[in-house]
Amino acid sequence: MPQHNSILTIRPEYPHDILAIRQVHSDAFGRPHEANLVEALRRANALTISLVAVQNDHLRGHIVFSPVTITSDTATIDAISLGPMGVLPAYQHRGMGSQLIAAGLQACRHTPYGIVVVLGHPTYYPRFGFVPAKPYGIVWERDVPEDVFMVQELQAGALAQTQGVVKYRPEFDHA
Repeated sequence: MPQHNSILTIRPEYPHDILAIRQVHSDAFGRPHEANLVEALRRANALTISLVAVQNDHLRGHIVFSPVTITSDTATIDAISLGPMGVLPAYQHRGMGSQLIAAGLQACRHTPYGIVVVLGHPTYYPRFGFVPAKPYGIVWERDVPEDVFMVQELQAGALAQTQGVVKYRPEFDHA
């Protein structure tokens, strides 16, 4: 039975966390795709931010931020993307994912990126400041409902200066 009142620590991933991170994503999503994606991004040295949630000395959750590009007719801007993020099923719906996202976004504010994008649930991510990207002239290279592809400004004025098509790293195509 999970303990709910013990202290949760959010910290960067360490090499000894890798197997537990794989298990978190496999269990959280009920398939290996997201775990494979995280490992592919790690092999490509593309985990800009990789945080784990640890409780009672056990890894319970994980979040990744990796680079993307936003390309228009006139420029290509580097940005960052959130995901995947997973929490072990027994620990979901208790705020652990929210704490991972908040810590991750705080870490993103210390990077050179001005914008973070996410493909995610339209009622979950807006509570962290994400808004639909299309009204800002930012779209994903794939056709998805407008309300699931969202953006957040990390540096003041970044959204006003950015438009174009978001392209994720090639590892996302093979996960």
